[in-house]
Amino acid sequence: MTQTPASFKVALTADFYDAHGATKYRDIGLTLFDACNRIMVSQFAEHRSEIEPQQLAGVNGVIVLTPRVTAQSLTQSDELLAIGRFGVGFDGVDVKACTAAEVLLFITSGAVDRPVAEATVGWMLALTHHFRMKDRLVREARWDERSQYMGSELRDRTLGVIGFGGIGQALVRLLSGFGMKPPLVFDPFASASALSAHGVCAVTLDELLEQADFISLHCPLNAHTRHLIGARELGLMKRTAYLINTARGGIIDETALHDALTSRQIAGAALDCFEVEPLTAPSAFTGFDNVLLAPHCIAWTDELFRDIGRTACQGMIDISAGKPPRSIVNPEVLERAGFVEKWKRLCDAPK
Repeated sequence: MTQTPASFKVALTADFYDAHGATKYRDIGLTLFDACNRIMVSQFAEHRSEIEPQQLAGVNGVIVLTPRVTAQSLTQSDELLAIGRFGVGFDGVDVKACTAAEVLLFITSGAVDRPVAEATVGWMLALTHHFRMKDRLVREARWDERSQYMGSELRDRTLGVIGFGGIGQALVRLLSGFGMKPPLVFDPFASASALSAHGVCAVTLDELLEQADFISLHCPLNAHTRHLIGARELGLMKRTAYLINTARGGIIDETALHDALTSRQIAGAALDCFEVEPLTAPSAFTGFDNVLLAPHCIAWTDELFRDIGRTACQGMIDISAGKPPRSIVNPEVLERAGFVEKWKRLCDAPK
């Protein structure tokens, strides 16, 4: 059965909006819905760190910014067809629970590649040129101390990339003009064609840690990558090397990193994400002058939110028209009879 126009209900989590109901961000792609009269857009009335079941009641699709989605969240999801994660990380979504509830989960692959890569390059420059300390010297009238903060260039240095998906590949491309040595990559799942096309060297994790001057994390957080970088791994790094994490906080053992920075085992770090978020007290890393910190937003730009939003909204348009969206996390749900029946009932027959 095909629905009447304006009957596919898409809701956005409340953290997209301010207290007055206006979007906090310049453009999150909602204009794509203007030409699609079968979609009706709404927003959650209030923000919860974990989506509550009643927030999903009667909703056909939901675009999620930061709230977690758990099995409990999905107990009233009989009408829910799809969850669109606003970004590429989905460790905050219980994928098995989505599949069990016959709910499709998709992410916005590709939209984040350039902004995260660009932010990573910015951090590499900021760390090696001591931007933070040099700014402080001027603000505190400590001009004569400037010779204590000689920097180093990216030229002739080696980048190590852990996780060679879209972001890692974009980072390598952006750095191609800096005169660096061929990048090292650790990613058991990287295709030979991607490695060859970008002129990188595939190595083991230990080899990368021992040889790289910059180690940039771009892998997902899962059972295999949790605390991938711990005391042993930090001990393999050069004392002049920097660790940069724009992926997920749990990939690094924060206690081990704090110890390594305290003992000057490594030169410094830049952290956009933490094991527990959001932080409700100052980070334990705030005392280090050689550490740069951001509240999981270092890559946030107007362009990023525009592109992620358009990708998420297009995914909802596609599924409401009976077409699978891009970047499905649990494609097996497409073969489940209950999901197919729900899909046919809620929108045009799947194509």
